[in-house]
Amino acid sequence: MQFKRQARRELDVNLTPLIDVVFLLLIFFMVSTTFTDKTQLTIDLPKASGDIQIKDSQAIEVVINDQGEYAVNGQRLINDHFATLKSAISQARQDQQQSFVITADAKAPHQAVVMAMDAAGQLGISNLSVTTIRPDE
Repeated sequence: MQFKRQARRELDVNLTPLIDVVFLLLIFFMVSTTFTDKTQLTIDLPKASGDIQIKDSQAIEVVINDQGEYAVNGQRLINDHFATLKSAISQARQDQQQSFVITADAKAPHQAVVMAMDAAGQLGISNLSVTTIRPDE
């Protein structure tokens, strides 16, 4: 028996789906690599400018050194606990409208400054100032 040989058909490879997949992968990698540029936090620190104010002799002044130790109106506190700071501020306070000034060293821990602000807030002091130095122009 002789079987008839079928003619071979030419094989066609359709490249359209392959091009679509490669194009989608290209878009995916382009979009996902742009997210890595946003991992850094940039901070622009403010500079102090304005009129120099005369120091109020009745103000409560809290000085924080670079070690995070406190002094209220020139008297150094025995420790840096929140309760001690709050008690010293309360004792130095004479009236409700008295201003509150925080003078912190540039290398003072941020937590120490926030603790002083928190103590003033809990005591109801609303007139708060932070001393700065004028940048050289």
